[in-house]
Amino acid sequence: MPVLPEEFLIDDADPADDMPRFERATSNVNLSAAAASATRFPVAVAQPWRLRSLKHGAYFLQWQPKSSPFTRYNGTMRIERHGTATTASGDLYSHNAFTFTSWPSFRLVPNPDPSPSAGIPIFSRSRYKYYLRVTQILQWLTLSNSFTLQFERYAFDSTTNNWTNDGLHSAVMTFKSAPAGYPSGATYLEGTLMSPANVDLGTIRMGWVSDYLRKATIEIDRVSQSDYPAGNGAGETWSTVFDAVDWDVNVYQSDTNLTEPSGESWSDAEMHSAMLARRDSANLDSEWRYHLLCVRRLDSTSRGIMYDAYGGDSNNIPREGAGISSHWVIPSTSQWGTVQGMQFGDATGPYFRTAVHELGHALGLYHNTADNGFMNTTGTIAASPGTFPANIQWSFNAADAKRLRHMPDPWVRPGMIPFGSAYGSAPISDEDALDLNGPLGLRVEPLLDSVPIGAPVRVKVTLTNHSDSPIEVPDSLSLKSEHVSGRIVDPAATVRSFRSIMKCIEEHQHEVLKPGASISSDMTLLRGRDGALFPAPGLHKIIVDVSWEMNGMAVRVSGEDSVMVTHVEDEAHAVAAKAALTEPDLLLTLAIGGDHLEEGNRALDKAMDSPVLSPHFAVLKAKQVGRRFGKRKGNAAEAMKVLGDAPVISSSEARRIAELAKGADKAALKKSCSKALASTLKTAANGDRMVAALADSVG
Repeated sequence: MPVLPEEFLIDDADPADDMPRFERATSNVNLSAAAASATRFPVAVAQPWRLRSLKHGAYFLQWQPKSSPFTRYNGTMRIERHGTATTASGDLYSHNAFTFTSWPSFRLVPNPDPSPSAGIPIFSRSRYKYYLRVTQILQWLTLSNSFTLQFERYAFDSTTNNWTNDGLHSAVMTFKSAPAGYPSGATYLEGTLMSPANVDLGTIRMGWVSDYLRKATIEIDRVSQSDYPAGNGAGETWSTVFDAVDWDVNVYQSDTNLTEPSGESWSDAEMHSAMLARRDSANLDSEWRYHLLCVRRLDSTSRGIMYDAYGGDSNNIPREGAGISSHWVIPSTSQWGTVQGMQFGDATGPYFRTAVHELGHALGLYHNTADNGFMNTTGTIAASPGTFPANIQWSFNAADAKRLRHMPDPWVRPGMIPFGSAYGSAPISDEDALDLNGPLGLRVEPLLDSVPIGAPVRVKVTLTNHSDSPIEVPDSLSLKSEHVSGRIVDPAATVRSFRSIMKCIEEHQHEVLKPGASISSDMTLLRGRDGALFPAPGLHKIIVDVSWEMNGMAVRVSGEDSVMVTHVEDEAHAVAAKAALTEPDLLLTLAIGGDHLEEGNRALDKAMDSPVLSPHFAVLKAKQVGRRFGKRKGNAAEAMKVLGDAPVISSSEARRIAELAKGADKAALKKSCSKALASTLKTAANGDRMVAALADSVG
């Protein structure tokens, strides 16, 4: 623990308090030398300060909307403390504050919330509403009575299994005494939830209920000839495995004499049918229950399978069950080390490892070959360096452990999102992606070192393969590719995110980037979900992330640079900047254009009226003029005239201008284009033959 400043001294006046208190010591106390030497602690003259932190574990979370007293949202917040850092995430389910009693009274009575004393609450799957991706929270210790909580709120569509980011919400959370019903010494906080537009959304409360982050039950049934996978025989058990990822898991053996329906080998459908017939409970709205079936042999694979997916899921409730084979015979080859030739159930460690592996699939995890952890395959581990099974890693890979702690409830709890969805389809912290910085480099280069306030910022991103091997990467770094996102950090350290508002219909393609090769693209940044990205003067950091999937794994590479935003220069600039910063439709005008975006087009016209901003918006206006819309024909010559002499233009934008001019009357184009513009286009061409040809023809 870091050494505390000398002016803070421990006050032991309240030994029952589980948090130490600190007092600020005075420097003006007049003590004799003898008294000073005999005094253990200086005399304090200030009020005691309490050192506070967030306790690791699950918190009962509640949001009471200001606009709806009849509906509130209950859920859990998961606080993971690791060292001096904290990672947090949460889920919310709708809850009717009142309910009607049954016939004949039909009275409206309060609908009670879950009792905090019962530990981690479980909610009905059909009432799931939001995932909270926490972006700011108290990391370690504070002497304050409050801290700022920020999170992106993702709304879940259970029909499509899609998520919508509702923006960055925040609350100043204040430590308070826990109400009755909470465990003794529970950490409890309240605050006012504010929307991305800084509107009061009501009260948010969170109180600690468990040392664990999640809880579940695993029922294990088996045929009489199959072994029960209790552990690895060397200290690792179900409890130690799941304690390590903060899951409170109750694992028990139920039936031990299942009847084999068609001999010793089971089909996926037979296992699913046995689960439905023999399991002890089936209410997934009151319990997260998974089922493991141990049989002699499997039809579809050798060692194990999470059968409750695709065609094997006869009741359309995914990821409830898995099965393992006890009578598979391990090959008698050297790669299988000390267990070669053994019946699988007799190889205690590998057999237990496979049971955990298949349950991992039921929890929404995929194969992970990054290490020899649980989600790697047994065959791959056996073929890796070291002697099998001593080379097994008895833990989940760090990325998988984080997924178990912080993926949205619908991803990990049974009966919700089906198996097979890409990790990237769910909101998840950036740290969940495999970081490829090093083998790959992402260079972020603003076109200009400084821009006037209200102007868009043009950025070039270049992805380079620095490794000695080819790497599969996205074939486009455009914001329209869905692979690119990022954040802007302003001078006040406020973070605003951006990503494409458009989705290409065609499937995104990858390409193999050879060693030393690069791909580049340009982007124009103006607004994001949180509003204007550059709303104030000062130095802004631009962070760009490129994310994609490679061999079933989420991967990511990041880069950053900075740009200076300068102050307002005159009244016309002030009017234009205000319109550019406050009009949401200007982003749509930038991205897709169109005469129908009246408010966005008015803001664009105001920007064009400002001599300061017009060079920065000229390309956007030129594209609007040069494109056909409805019955209005595009006018390439007029578009060239709109550009003026020295527009701020990226290479990609110059290419689009050249495409607009293709097929237009050359004489009209030349008449509309100054020599200065031709020179600007030639500079922006950057090797593009079409742009260079246009510059030559009009120069």
